[in-house]
Amino acid sequence: MQKRLLLLLILFSFSKVFQSQVKLSVYSEVSIVTAGPGSELYEAFGHSAIRVKDPVLKLDKIYNYGIFDFNAPNFYSNFAQGKMYYKLEGYDFKYFLRSYQIEKRWVKQQVLNLNQAEKQAFFIYLENNALPANATYLYDPFFDNCATILRDITTSILKEKVDFKSTSLEPGKSLRELMNIEIPHNTWGNFGINLIAGTILDKKRKITEYMYLPDYVFENFKNAKIKTAGEIKPLVAKEETLLNFKEIESKTSFLNPILVFSLLAILVFFITYKDILNKKRTRGLDFIIFFITGLIGIILVYLWVFSSHKTAPNNFNILWAFAPNIIVAFYVLKKITKIWLQKYVLILIGFNLLIPILWITGVQSFPIAVIPLLVLFLGRYLFLYKFLLTSKK
Repeated sequence: MQKRLLLLLILFSFSKVFQSQVKLSVYSEVSIVTAGPGSELYEAFGHSAIRVKDPVLKLDKIYNYGIFDFNAPNFYSNFAQGKMYYKLEGYDFKYFLRSYQIEKRWVKQQVLNLNQAEKQAFFIYLENNALPANATYLYDPFFDNCATILRDITTSILKEKVDFKSTSLEPGKSLRELMNIEIPHNTWGNFGINLIAGTILDKKRKITEYMYLPDYVFENFKNAKIKTAGEIKPLVAKEETLLNFKEIESKTSFLNPILVFSLLAILVFFITYKDILNKKRTRGLDFIIFFITGLIGIILVYLWVFSSHKTAPNNFNILWAFAPNIIVAFYVLKKITKIWLQKYVLILIGFNLLIPILWITGVQSFPIAVIPLLVLFLGRYLFLYKFLLTSKK
């Protein structure tokens, strides 16, 4: 054990010495690299990284903050708790570029307009950050990811010399608005993200906060200025397209959320119509509605109260996905009804009517695909309330 510890100390000391001794040449470049979106949901926003190239030293490294491992211990339980650990890896740029070439995703780079000291500062910062002791970080898809880190590194190194105040981008958009542009409304990915995200995504943001998305990292760097020797210059010296593929667009599947939920709504209304004609109640249907909405509600409450997800609190989807429904489901399964159940259903009707008000007033935006579900729930709850009101107590 002592030998291993000694070896680690030696390697750490060697790496620090290496960083302090390697000096980039005047021909070196530091670039922001942006890649287009991929076919998987976690690739839908694209990707950002930093490249350091020095032909004199035969150095060409990419510093990639987007590395994660599905097979890591407790990956899924950590994800549920909001503890998603990513890490930085620095490796040969040719392997990075090759992976995007295989996936047919475009790649562009923006060479930064830096002096020699600033280039060296970036290199030392990245090398130090890539050490095993520093490489892992707590990932957040909206506030601390591969894109936001590039903004934070740049402002940390250049400080007041850099200005990201772009006039080409419209301020005051919410993170949810920007996300909905990247992922089409009528997809399961969009529905899922909007379902678990609360009002924090609806807050109006400054353009620098748009930089959780690689596209806005590219745009902000493109329009940014840097003050060098008393002169204000563009932060980007030149742009280059490294891979020129057509952008992969998010596809809406045939069994998309709006279609599926609309068909479910039609089915529920048909059963409800038959129930009205037959003056009876399909208890199994009510059980399914209450149980599923209650189960979803429990998940949302767990994410809100017990997880570390920054976007989960203040999520008014719990108004239709009401956690206590999972218990009430077993009461609606019974033939004999209770007076309190009528009042409970009346509360659910009120909650469902409150959602459009919250939506219209901008308190929270809801997934578009939830509309047929709200119609479904409201219709069935109104029938249930009237049925319970007229049935024997």
